[in-house]
Amino acid sequence: MAHLRHRLVVVGHGMVGHRFVQAAIERGLTETHDIVVLGEEPRAAYDRVALTSYFEVGADALSLLPLGAYDDPRVELRLGAEVIALDAAAQTISLADGETLTYDQLVLATGAAPFVPPIEGRDLPGCFVYRTIEDLEAIRDAAAGARVGAVIGGGLLGLEAAKALSDLGLETHVVEMAPRLMAVQVDDAGGATLRRHVEELGLRVHTGAMTTAVLGEDRVTGLGLKDADPIAADLVVFSAGIRPRDALAREAGLDLAERGGVLVDEQGRSTSHPTVWAIGECAAPGGKMYGLVAPGYTMAEVAVDALLGGGGAFTGADMSTKLKLMGVDVASFGDAFATTPDALELVFSDAVAGIYKKLVVSDDGTRLLGGILVGDATAYGLLRPMVATDTNPGIPLPANPEELILPASRGGGTGGVVLPDEAQVCSCNDVTKGQITAAVAEGGTCDSPGCVTACTEAGATCGSCKPLVKSIVEDYFTAQGKVVDRSLCEHFALTRQELFEVVAVHQHTSFDQIVARHGRGRGCDVCKPVVASILATQLNGHVLEGANRTLQDTNDAYLANIQRNGTYSVVPRIPGGEITPEKLIVIGEVARDFGLYTKITGGQRIDLFGARVEELPLIWRRLVDAGFESGHAYGKSLRTVKSCVGSTWCRYGVQDSVQLAIDLELRYRGLRSPHKLKGGVSGCARECAEARGKDFGVIATEKGWNLYVGGNGGATPVHARLLAGDLDTATLVSYLDRFLMYYIRTADRLQRTAPWVDSLDGGLERVREVVVDDALGLGAELEAAMATHVGGYFDEWKATIEDPDKLARFVSFVNAPDVRDPHISFRDERGQSVPEDSAGPVSLGATIPVGAP
Repeated sequence: MAHLRHRLVVVGHGMVGHRFVQAAIERGLTETHDIVVLGEEPRAAYDRVALTSYFEVGADALSLLPLGAYDDPRVELRLGAEVIALDAAAQTISLADGETLTYDQLVLATGAAPFVPPIEGRDLPGCFVYRTIEDLEAIRDAAAGARVGAVIGGGLLGLEAAKALSDLGLETHVVEMAPRLMAVQVDDAGGATLRRHVEELGLRVHTGAMTTAVLGEDRVTGLGLKDADPIAADLVVFSAGIRPRDALAREAGLDLAERGGVLVDEQGRSTSHPTVWAIGECAAPGGKMYGLVAPGYTMAEVAVDALLGGGGAFTGADMSTKLKLMGVDVASFGDAFATTPDALELVFSDAVAGIYKKLVVSDDGTRLLGGILVGDATAYGLLRPMVATDTNPGIPLPANPEELILPASRGGGTGGVVLPDEAQVCSCNDVTKGQITAAVAEGGTCDSPGCVTACTEAGATCGSCKPLVKSIVEDYFTAQGKVVDRSLCEHFALTRQELFEVVAVHQHTSFDQIVARHGRGRGCDVCKPVVASILATQLNGHVLEGANRTLQDTNDAYLANIQRNGTYSVVPRIPGGEITPEKLIVIGEVARDFGLYTKITGGQRIDLFGARVEELPLIWRRLVDAGFESGHAYGKSLRTVKSCVGSTWCRYGVQDSVQLAIDLELRYRGLRSPHKLKGGVSGCARECAEARGKDFGVIATEKGWNLYVGGNGGATPVHARLLAGDLDTATLVSYLDRFLMYYIRTADRLQRTAPWVDSLDGGLERVREVVVDDALGLGAELEAAMATHVGGYFDEWKATIEDPDKLARFVSFVNAPDVRDPHISFRDERGQSVPEDSAGPVSLGATIPVGAP
């Protein structure tokens, strides 16, 4: 007997509407219901939380439904479908195109609309709201002809809108009626800290300022303020809060809350019509509207459960928030304003560093009630689950709760706090610590924080809990004995990344300084080359300068790769593989005169083998005089940027790959890194330069260049993956600058880019967030670091042959500099010199035995 199918209509396809449909499919609601989803916007649901990044990444990157349709054929998605009327008694809705749809169950997920204050001039051309991609596109178009923009509203959305205007190149003013920015989330002191950060970015902030009118006749010319001078502006964005989009319900006679929103019960069902549901910002469970995405997601899950006959209930939501505004971390949780009777406040403030932290604790100091973090919100993941509420006793505070907000240098730490399994880690997706632990426990499917995020969705929405997810996973593995010591070596209880930051912060210039302040002992052959590489990256000094020469490994110590018979190879740089006949002749003459074995490498340059250590300066003097420079084949640095002949010669080429390869190789030459770096540039999709087998690869398109990262050949080959596409050359170079410096700063010792990318939480997506989206606000800093390298580059071999002190080390025996190593001998093979099979021991600046000739 066939079961009667029901029709469920969802009005609205924003983030919450999309979550409802996802949950309906996952939990089997489509087994009994056909679902029709009506989205008013011309595109499927997208990440409105990250709306500001639209200008950088585009709509596709924000989409929550990239294919534009659901996999389940019982779900029909209609876009550009505007619902204009609801008849709850007849169970029908009317569309703007004249169609009438009947339903068995109706879910309203219409969200909220920006509040535009009823002031004169609000409808003038040049006035905008900030809510949808279409709004941003309109703002972008208007900004092209504008110089100054003003945002009315200094809350979360207002500051996001201000960032958008600033990114568009406008002089930007933020006008907020409250006495501080983000008045709902932070207190006066936190607001003052945030304001300093915002103003340092070049924005003008006006707090305690009431807008009385938008000035202008035919279009916007400025803002009028009460008791203050007007602000000249060409463009105005209203971002002064939101209001529930409840017009359909209002006109249909449904019960509404006093301040708007559809009144619903704990399961999301309208209190006046049992076949109508409301979720997200248009709903008012218990008479209260929730303007965050996490409560909306919970309402969606509860409504699906109720439609399936479950007993789930929405009884309120955690309104804690953590976000990054213009590169500034801001977090607010629990009773942030200490409204609980007899509550106490613990405050740490560092005005110089731009950090403000406040904990609100119970009168006996045993329970955490709330807090505010501005400038440094790293403790948020630990603190938020500790908060005590009426229904949850929280996690007891340590004996010295101030440790939770003090910097580590002042005695800060976790205070021994351990989260219980039931503690909620991800409020967006309601994931507990126990679920995260289960994902990596025996029988679980995950072995990394990134995998946990993919499997449990912890950290998949706003990302604020990712550090805590990583900490939980690592702590679990440590408890199981699965984590090795992360210390660099016995002399430094730091990772390479931590050591890099320590050197940068303290501006150390020598190994002795570093080990005295941050290590112990005299160092070893692990930490010394790492420190040498870090110093070379940060200071751009010569690797053989002063005490640095004792830090180098065998190859760097002699600026050449040692071979199995104690001789060295000479590899001059040939950028992009392009070389003139004159330079080829010089290489040939040098090889002939010094009896060197000659071979063309896979990196499109020429290797000369068999040079004795004392011959290296003589060989390089001739090469330098001919215009060659070091190819850095001996260093953990850029080796080559391989290219095809590109559009210059090839009939398939669409861009000049040779020129770009030369430019990139000359830009990144000498760049010291955790491991060697290789690049490639192909002039078309045929990929003759094998760019996707390199740490960074560039492939030409008709519109520009596609950038691939994280590839390598060798014993474990990895294909590089697409980071960004159709880039102009300037953008390509800026992304590459960021990628390489991000890698150099954060990778482990001897870690190639491929495993480094995979080791990051989120993998390639994390790299994209940092490099393309500039999610950490490090873009300019990383580019500046690369500019410092480029500006400070010098040829190590040229500097060496011009310095008698450096030349003195190029001898086989330090006490007999004129004596050649007698153990080195050659034989002839195919017309070239190769090592004798009985090659003796390798000498590295050794002392000649007494009595030797």
